[in-house]
Amino acid sequence: MNTSPRTRTVAGCIVLAMTLGSALAACGGDGNPLSAAPYDAADQISFNTPDDEDEKADPDKPLEITAEDSDGRITDVTAQDASGRHVAGELSADGTRWHSTSPLAADARYTVRVSTEDEDGAPGRKVLTFDTGKPLTKKGLDVTFGPRAGTYGVGQPITAELSKPVGDRAQRAIVERALRVESVPRADGGWHWVNDKELHYRPKEYWPAEATVRVRSELEGVKISDRLRGGRAKPLKLSIGDRVIAVADASSHQMTVYRNGKEIKKIPVTTGKPGFETRNGVKVVLGKEYYVRMRGTSIGIAEGSAESYDLPVYYATRVTWSGEYVHAAPWSVGSQGSANVSHGCVGMSTANAEWFFDTVREGDLVQVVNSEGNTMETFGNGFGDWNLTWQKWRKGSAILGGTPEAPDPEQAARLRPAAV
Repeated sequence: MNTSPRTRTVAGCIVLAMTLGSALAACGGDGNPLSAAPYDAADQISFNTPDDEDEKADPDKPLEITAEDSDGRITDVTAQDASGRHVAGELSADGTRWHSTSPLAADARYTVRVSTEDEDGAPGRKVLTFDTGKPLTKKGLDVTFGPRAGTYGVGQPITAELSKPVGDRAQRAIVERALRVESVPRADGGWHWVNDKELHYRPKEYWPAEATVRVRSELEGVKISDRLRGGRAKPLKLSIGDRVIAVADASSHQMTVYRNGKEIKKIPVTTGKPGFETRNGVKVVLGKEYYVRMRGTSIGIAEGSAESYDLPVYYATRVTWSGEYVHAAPWSVGSQGSANVSHGCVGMSTANAEWFFDTVREGDLVQVVNSEGNTMETFGNGFGDWNLTWQKWRKGSAILGGTPEAPDPEQAARLRPAAV
């Protein structure tokens, strides 16, 4: 039994309360030892951190706390560094040992708060601060978040580009746990590993309209492997605008535009003709270009052939890197609303294209339905992230398990010019 003065005082109060009854109030609260002020539990527990305050702890070793008093136990432990990063840990069933389960950061200051309980139920407390040493390796894994700060539509994924490849699943889990995304209002979501150097984050559903999204990394100084530690990352803040979704129906040759669930415009369109069918699926607006010169040679059409073209195109809203746009097509006005005659883009009158150009922003959504074309690529040709079910998306997480469903992005696709 703990024999500190504080413990004897609490025990004495209990005996007095049992004898006199009315003395309960004098002991404080209702007489339960848990109502007493916590005593200093320094003699009850031990840490595996250096005793010398000038000596720094090894960040590669887990933090361990042990109950030294056989009659006492640890009831709770919280540990965090100066930046607010919490250390995950596990407490044994008998309360005799707690150990960290997430890596400590190098060159960081930690504060540990330990709560204990003696055999009489009296609460103890100990607060410890310690510093970790500098990492032995200088190699750092830097993270670059995207897109740039600004206002986006509800379909905009978050990207995380890593400065070095991470292929091992356990190492990926360390990285993924340190990449934080917070949304107000809240939107549950998850990371998906596109390849060894790129992750995407999206909510289960689209972002809430008018949400604020903050992205940060807690990876700095954290050990990922024997030769790699987390590096720096600049945090990111995004504002989400209205929920704008345009649905282009290739069979009815109509595009319907919705804002926050309400139809705001119906536009006659033409989509890809046989052999050049428009991709089905959900696409995210990548950008807007007032003028684009589009050539058939950019999509493999031989110059001088019957399908060859070289046209100035205005009010072009890009939805794939390979050259699929929603744009003005004054040469096909006679077919808009009745036939599909384009080489893969969604064409409309100049007036309608200008309205669409002025209405949408990056991150808004264009969904093509009832086309004979393939489904939009998930990665590598823009953002086809929403074409994976939530179940398949979760399989791309190193924490939840599974293997990413999509291949490594084809970076060359970003360089391909446009189709009309």
